[in-house]
Amino acid sequence: MDLVRHLECFVAVAEESHFGRAAARLGMAQPPLSQRIQRLERELGVRLFERTSRQVRITEAGTLLLAEARELLTRAESLRATARRVRDGETGLLRAALSPDISGETVAALLADFRRRHAGLELELHELSTAQQLAGFAAHELDVGLIHHPCDVTGLELGPVLRRDLGVLLPRGAVPADREEVPLAALTGYDLVLFPRADAPAVYDDLLTACARGGWTPGAVRHGQGASFVRGLVLSSGAVALCPRDTRLVTPGDQDLVWRPLAGAAPAWRHSVAWPRGRGDSAVAAFTDAATHALRTTAGARSEAPARPLHLRPASEYWL
Repeated sequence: MDLVRHLECFVAVAEESHFGRAAARLGMAQPPLSQRIQRLERELGVRLFERTSRQVRITEAGTLLLAEARELLTRAESLRATARRVRDGETGLLRAALSPDISGETVAALLADFRRRHAGLELELHELSTAQQLAGFAAHELDVGLIHHPCDVTGLELGPVLRRDLGVLLPRGAVPADREEVPLAALTGYDLVLFPRADAPAVYDDLLTACARGGWTPGAVRHGQGASFVRGLVLSSGAVALCPRDTRLVTPGDQDLVWRPLAGAAPAWRHSVAWPRGRGDSAVAAFTDAATHALRTTAGARSEAPARPLHLRPASEYWL
């Protein structure tokens, strides 16, 4: 027996005191309504209504059960509403990741924007490299993430591709630091501090290729990611780092390091939000919108591809 539907019939008849009006309210014929009430009475073992040819009167037992029936219907509707939110990605847990180079300001802006869009959803945010995110997608341990391009995006869908131009981080006393823009060739003699290649192999190789094309082949590549560690390498080992303007490595009024834009066609980080193909929902869309907006407003990122509806953009549409 469909208890919820039978209770809806019971409440409607009790409130209308008339089978015909109750049937019209419920959008059904009167005979099936009468049959449902009879079936509910048999199920409960009590008589709910006294019926005459002219009127329907609720019994004492029916009066005692009416309040509880209304409460059960309210709870059933609440259950349905929660199920709809779960189905549409509006509640529950979203497992998300950002790459380690994203600044604290961008992270804060993303979280604030996402909470406005999806207040009922718990966001579990991790700091993971592109390689770690791809492994998370493959293991079904991650729902959405912000990745670096180029990388293998087989089986993924993508949001807009955003570009963050790179500049160079130098000791304040370095000769190239006197320039407003630094050509890559002016960095000859310096080592390069770069993230470990395993984190994003294609991005790593592309960056070294761009340096060589610009006339600079670093004497050595030193690996580091933590802000304090990278600052130490730049300050003490004759090295420079390539990073976006919004890097965490330079603080306002920094007396030790300076950031300068690169002259000419500067290399860039290229990002997009990614998620497993066919698994995008409103929560993923909200995260994508929040991440895209945060990168544009706090990191100066700009679009590299025309905007189109998120769920109609498989990874194959992009040349990466």
